Amino acid sequence: MATLPNPSGLLAVRDVHKRFATAAAPVEVLCGVSFELAAGEALALTGPSGSGKSTLLHLLGALDRPSEGTIEIAGSDPFALPEPELAGFRNRTIGFVFQDSHLLPQLTVLDNVLLPSLAFPGRSLAPAAARERAEALLARVGLGHRRAHRPAELSGGERQRAAVARALLLRPAVLLCDEPTGSLDRAAAANVADLLFELHAAEGTVLVAATHSLELAARFSRRFELVEGRCVEPSAA
Repeated sequence: MATLPNPSGLLAVRDVHKRFATAAAPVEVLCGVSFELAAGEALALTGPSGSGKSTLLHLLGALDRPSEGTIEIAGSDPFALPEPELAGFRNRTIGFVFQDSHLLPQLTVLDNVLLPSLAFPGRSLAPAAARERAEALLARVGLGHRRAHRPAELSGGERQRAAVARALLLRPAVLLCDEPTGSLDRAAAANVADLLFELHAAEGTVLVAATHSLELAARFSRRFELVEGRCVEPSAA
């Protein structure tokens, strides 16, 4: 199977702050967050709604910029790039899995998985290699026989498995998941969690997931709880 070079996967977050302007005064959601993750490590982010989990994921995914501090992904500072190059970097280096699978209803499962390879023609996998990779991933997530189906014909768990395959198409260094099992029943959630860890180990990604599920969080080798804008390891709380 054709492959792309896999970056180091190192994720370094140094003294990151994030503030949002309000009519009264700026609200600081993240206050000096720092940590490092090597390729193959997995981190769960927990905390109540509004604690900053999704905000931190958006920063790690270069979807938003920190107010202060630095984030280094696979040896690069994405925020030093102009916007067109930043979009390409994000496409190649970061995979996203959200609570809702965000599959396009008019496309087949296979075409949905292929979408990341179409964003930057000539700078991604060649079409034949992308299709080979997509079909191999669908087989690994147990959906090879559903590749010609539309999302509406899949269960919620199957749609989320397809979303995982799509996130991994370009062999990203970092896989970010925002409540990846939050909309699934217990059996489907366990299935998707098993799949995430299996593919994370096989692909050697950095895996970061924000979750309310303490059951899911307990499976991660590292865990932070967001408390008053800071990452606190439960053992040190």
